[in-house]
Amino acid sequence: MDALNQSQALPPGVPARPFLPQESPLSMLPCRLDRAADVRQSHTLTSASLTVRRLFIFVGTGLLTLAGGYGMYDVVKVGGVTFLEALLLGLFLVLLAWVAFSFMSALAGFFVLLTRGQVSLPIDTTGPLPPITTRTAMLLPTYNEDPHHVMARLRAMYESVEATGYGTQFDWFLLSDTTDPDIWISEEMAFIELRRACGGDRLYYRHRSDNTARKSGNIADWVTKFGAAYDHMIVLDADSLMEADTIVRIVHAMERHPTCALIQTQPVIVNARTLFSRLQQFSGRVYGPLITAGNAWWHGGDSNYWGHNAIIRIQAFAAEAGLPELRGRKPFGGHILSHDFVEAALMRRAGWAIYMVPAVRGSFEEVPPSLLDFAGRDRRWCQGNLQHLAVLPARGLHWVSRLHLLTGIGSYVTAPLWLLFLLLGLLISLQAHFIRPEYFPKGFSLFPTWPQQDPVLAAWVFAATMGLLILPKLLAYLVLVSNRDERRGFAGSFRALAGVVCETFVAALLAPSMMILQTKAVVEILAGRDAGWQVQRRGDGQPARGEVYRKLAGPTLCGLALSLCAYAVSLPLLLWMSPVLLGLLLSIPLGIVTSSRLSAPGVFATPETNSPPAVVLRANELAASERTDMTGALRQLGQDPELLVEHLDSLSPASPRRFGPIDVPLATATAKVEQCESLEDAAAWLDRSELHAVLGHPGLLKQVLKLPPGRQE
Repeated sequence: MDALNQSQALPPGVPARPFLPQESPLSMLPCRLDRAADVRQSHTLTSASLTVRRLFIFVGTGLLTLAGGYGMYDVVKVGGVTFLEALLLGLFLVLLAWVAFSFMSALAGFFVLLTRGQVSLPIDTTGPLPPITTRTAMLLPTYNEDPHHVMARLRAMYESVEATGYGTQFDWFLLSDTTDPDIWISEEMAFIELRRACGGDRLYYRHRSDNTARKSGNIADWVTKFGAAYDHMIVLDADSLMEADTIVRIVHAMERHPTCALIQTQPVIVNARTLFSRLQQFSGRVYGPLITAGNAWWHGGDSNYWGHNAIIRIQAFAAEAGLPELRGRKPFGGHILSHDFVEAALMRRAGWAIYMVPAVRGSFEEVPPSLLDFAGRDRRWCQGNLQHLAVLPARGLHWVSRLHLLTGIGSYVTAPLWLLFLLLGLLISLQAHFIRPEYFPKGFSLFPTWPQQDPVLAAWVFAATMGLLILPKLLAYLVLVSNRDERRGFAGSFRALAGVVCETFVAALLAPSMMILQTKAVVEILAGRDAGWQVQRRGDGQPARGEVYRKLAGPTLCGLALSLCAYAVSLPLLLWMSPVLLGLLLSIPLGIVTSSRLSAPGVFATPETNSPPAVVLRANELAASERTDMTGALRQLGQDPELLVEHLDSLSPASPRRFGPIDVPLATATAKVEQCESLEDAAAWLDRSELHAVLGHPGLLKQVLKLPPGRQE
């Protein structure tokens, strides 16, 4: 009897449960950007206190920018301001305003953390777990991720929530957009094992063959099919982890504040294994609370959404956050990639509150293991944030929401601006060195005009600018050592200080390469090149040497060219630019060294490294367990009756098409299957897109699995 016939009579103990619950449809229509939304909620957000906080941020930013700009003007005004110097001064004002704005938010965060103040939504983080009565869906979208690790994280969170006694209030959905056929079937295998191990009836799996709008489309598709059955959804990423305590407390906060649409937690990086990822983990853990507390202090209920580890009120999301398709061609047109900022802005437009809660701990994520992986993810984010240029003019957006969009755009536009600033300064130096100055200007003059600069004043301006960049790190360290629990978590104040010094040094070496890579990304996007949807490397995966050489050759060549130009002017100028030049010239060795795995965190240890949370330990324990062997998508389905039944039940019936667009992979797969004499022939001949089409077509899949064995030669 073949597997298809066996599947009609499953062996004892095989659960006959569908992958998905009964549908509960909820309408979710694309919003209009050219028309303001009706304000459906009213809440007091702009209090006098919040107004004072915002004045502190923006007045402080303005004063610092004016002071720095005046100092820079004193540097360049000697002998008259030339066109290039005017451009340099303009760029300096823009970049200094960006640095000053970040500094003021960090300064606010310093005082908030030092005084243990409550910055946003009040949530009790120390008392007993509060009661909850609403239903929440836990959504874990995935795209070609390692199923074994995804299920390990999902199971760790599931078990954690079950232990609280509130497990019946939560349903868990693994929402797959996977396109790799073998990973698709591996996901189903791992999910069946997970459901059997947990014995839970509230674990569900959905595979979406049409990846329209990527993650945002995945979430929106779930809302339209199942959203009406739930009050809230907690959106995760494939690398997310959250403690049950955190989950229950933010659900309770949503129940207590009916005008709140979204609560964003602050994820902490865990499971870093390479030097690069440990650097990110340490810096995020030390400086992140300061920055987040400062932002939450002046954002109030007009905060932002980071796309994961957040709870969302489904009613508000479905009514207001349906994303439209932007006009024009990719990369600016089409589906909105960085959906989170826009969804938050749209819900805030309708009067809903958006909060960030940095005081709530127990929210975790992972980070790319190398500079190249980080740059690859950053490239996608860059395209998504630049897309927001088309969203900025939307009618009715709150001014703070527009500022969030501008901040996202600015975080990438500043990279080419810093490079241009550097090049302008070098060009001015080259001009002064090789072009003979005009000592006697046109018109009558008794004395010559001697071109000169004030190197001391220039050094002071440079030092002040660097101080605005470095001082927040020192403030974060002071906050850390002022808290006994934090100090112990970092294994002492001296070890934490060593980590801050080492992180600052390594980050300074990596920053020039990131500047070049981000500039390259911006130029490519403006030239119309789409980033696509690439699979993210996780864990301690190390890029191949050839990939490092190829992708970091550009920063190296830039460093070489800048070094030659600086040396052509003078040795002092070369030494002055050496911090930037050294990082560029060493970009390839840095890319290799920082992607290597560390046996111990050393000075980059964090509290989560020294004493991992229970949910992280459990997820890592499950991830380290033995994997189930996979023999290939078709062969696995042919061998596993339970898997085959579950897979077929999860597919939608194929609807006949007449005079519509041709599904090319399905058409070629059908033609190939007609010529195959065995399942082995089909498995060997079908390419990945064709195999994916077969797995999604019940009739064709049955035809493949019912093929007679190959002829004997």
